[in-house]
Formats: sequence, C-alpha cells, structure tokens
Amino acid sequence: MKKKSGFFGIIAAGLVLSLTLIGCGTTASNAPSSTAGPVKQSDFKVGLVTDVGGLNDHSFNFLANKGLERAKKELGVQTAVVQSKQMTDYEMNLTNFAQQKYNLVIAVGFLMHDAVVKIAKQFPDTKFMIIDSEVAAKDQPKNNVSSAMFKTEQCGYLVGVMAGSMEKTSGIPNMLGKNTVGVVGGMAIPPVNDYIAGFIQGAKSVDPGIKILVKYTGKFDDPAGGKTMALTMIGQGADILFPVAGGTGNGVIDAAKEKKVYAIGVDADQNYLAPATVITSALKGVDTATYDVIKATKDGNFKSGDVFFDLANDGVGYAPPIKAVPESVVTLVKDAAAKIKSGAITVTNTMPKGYGQ
Repeated sequence: MKKKSGFFGIIAAGLVLSLTLIGCGTTASNAPSSTAGPVKQSDFKVGLVTDVGGLNDHSFNFLANKGLERAKKELGVQTAVVQSKQMTDYEMNLTNFAQQKYNLVIAVGFLMHDAVVKIAKQFPDTKFMIIDSEVAAKDQPKNNVSSAMFKTEQCGYLVGVMAGSMEKTSGIPNMLGKNTVGVVGGMAIPPVNDYIAGFIQGAKSVDPGIKILVKYTGKFDDPAGGKTMALTMIGQGADILFPVAGGTGNGVIDAAKEKKVYAIGVDADQNYLAPATVITSALKGVDTATYDVIKATKDGNFKSGDVFFDLANDGVGYAPPIKAVPESVVTLVKDAAAKIKSGAITVTNTMPKGYGQ
C-alpha cells in the first residue's frame, strides 16, 4: 500500500471524523458535520457522472451524490449530476462537463476508467476524480486525475466472518441449516471481486466447510435479475445473501426479505431497506472521499494519483449488526477487525480458485 501524506492525510482525517466506530465496525454519519447556516454560493463547479446503476442504487453512486450534496451545502459549490443510461454515455457525459469548464468532474466507478483517461488528456486544465480505479501516471501526463481506491477485501472479510459464524451458531431464527451462503455480483471486475474475495476468506476462516455460491448477473441496474438469482440461491439452501451489484442488489435484498432469510448490504448501510433482514453492511466511505476531494480541489490542494482507504484509516468498515446476530459472533468480528489493523491477519483481493467464473 502506498503511504499517505499531505492531501492523502486530509482525506484520511475526514474519514475518521465521518465514520462512527461501533465496536470495531463503522457506520457512516447520515448528517453533515457542519451546523452552520447557508454558505454563499461560489463560482466553483463540480459535475458528477454516475455509472449505469444510477443514483437509486443505494450504493456507491448514491454515496458519491451524498458527498456532492454535502459539498454544495457546506462549501457553496455549484453542482450538477448526469446519470449515465448506458456505458457508451460515459465519454460524452464527461466531455460535456469539461467543455462547460467545470472545475472538477467526478466519475463514479471502475467502468469509467478508459473514458476518464481519454477525456482527461483532452482537457488538461480540468481536474478529474475517479472512484474505484487507478489511473497510472503515464495515462495522465498533466497530472489532473485523482483516484479513490478502497481496500474492500478487508470489510468483505469481516462480514464474511459474520456470515460464517452465524452458519455455525445454533438457535438463530430464519437459518435454513444448510451451511450455505450466496453472493450475487454485478460484474466480475476488481471492485466487485475485491469484496467477494475478502468475504470468502472471512467465511472460511471460521467455517472451512461452508458452501459459498457465487454468481454474476452481468448488470448493476437489474434488480429483477438480482432477485431471480437470489431466489435460486435460497432454493439451494443459502440463508445469508451478499449482493455486490449496485442497484441489482436491491432485488437480492427484496428476495431475502420475502423468503425470511438474511442479507448483508454493501457500500452504504442498507439496513433501512429491510431492517429485519439486512444484518450488517460492508461499508465504503465513498461519500466522504468525494466531499474531501471537492474541498481540497476548491482550496487549491488538488493532488493527482491514488488515495487508498482501509480499516486502518477508517475508510472501510461494517455497519452495526442487528439483534439477530449473537453477541458471540459480534465479538469474533471485532477480534478479526483488530487483527487486520494490527497486521496479524492479511486479507488479499485474489479470488480463490473455483469462484468468480
């Protein structure tokens, strides 16, 4: 992992303030930290381009927009959002903001990598931020791209420990007794597989014999497809489902609620979607990363390159478990988090053989 200094330190400090520790887990604050009155609007303009999952994914697009809205309220920046309908829209949407001389253009998601590299070269005076993708120095000769990267294999590991421990614990309501869990991915791309790789490692660390079903829908905006896949997994004995699929995951949670089994949210705390169903969520601080890059850029402190977030700087974590999760299981998760932070446990983002096909 690369060391953080200067601008990176500012980002990490912001995340520490905005993520509230619950035991060794974290939950993102729902309210802006400032209680001041309205901020005078500035001439600084920020444009945000979502991926095809859109703002209603209750996931990383939703979180990026949350950070944008906070910046609008607290910093007085002018903001605009364009929701991409298809992947071929990415270049056009980024170009439109750059042509309108927006000071910072934010691209949400790994799938926009190539578009950002191309458009950033064409508009060297425009600053860009991309979430979940590294842009090499050779691909940004004008040093105008900042990349926010998250060690989500770590929070994936923790919710995997929770799932595996629950499978081994007797007396928990709504468990099917098949020692089986399911993972529904959107696409087999690094930001998705990082979560899944960690989840598999965590679950098997406490329950080596657990059966983990892993399938991909191929889309981030298909809740109906996610629900169908989840129902199939439930029929195969899965009683805890982990969707890593943007808006597609909403259908997975709906299936778990309908069949009275459990789900684990992703990116944001998704418990509000089904309070008795979503036992926890693997958290990624996209909202705070977005806000902090906006603030740094507005203040003249933009710095290109990679910014890494992990458990050590509270950039990833997990939401408070619901009461259905036994305290003994919560303790195991807390212990695992402490060991990751200390270096006693190393989590890799390499998918184990036999998964992710």
